[in-house]
Amino acid sequence: MTDDEVLAEFRAAEALLEGHFILSSGLRSPRYLQCARVLMNPDRAERLAVALAAKIPADVKARISAVIAPAMGGLICGHELARALGVDSMFVERPTGTFELRRGFRLAPGQQVLLMEDVVTTGLSSREAIAAIAAAGGRVIHAASLVDRSNGTADLGVPFTPLIRLDVPSYQPDALPPELAAIPAIKPGSRAA
Repeated sequence: MTDDEVLAEFRAAEALLEGHFILSSGLRSPRYLQCARVLMNPDRAERLAVALAAKIPADVKARISAVIAPAMGGLICGHELARALGVDSMFVERPTGTFELRRGFRLAPGQQVLLMEDVVTTGLSSREAIAAIAAAGGRVIHAASLVDRSNGTADLGVPFTPLIRLDVPSYQPDALPPELAAIPAIKPGSRAA
């Protein structure tokens, strides 16, 4: 799937938004990708996951036994990627503000897994999820996402494969360009900044 085809999927789902958005990292941006909308259609979610699975190196696919995603945003894309790879799907969640593996999910000591995100901006959530997986005994050997909007700066500490890389500017709240400062900010994500 080409970048244009991926973007066409987002546009068809009305998931590529323009405005003034507060990202989960606290940064501000004039564009927002609402992955929940692009994933609400099961056929579209499957197409995107199959395309992403095709980009993951064969040696990684041969070693992983599960895909783990952070709740809430990563649940559907993590499940679909696990299906495309033929492995189990699990998730970490933040019942008290810190990611944990719960709900009876277990990892064998050293079990090799892939972390799946919907969108990576700073990589903070990914690093927190990777730490939780390590605390549960697993080992993240690779990460993936539908979208990398970090402008190539996110360091997850493991090899990383996004389906698409988008260079979208993001700004500190006190350093907004005038055209963005003139628009009311909205917080479309699932996590408080």
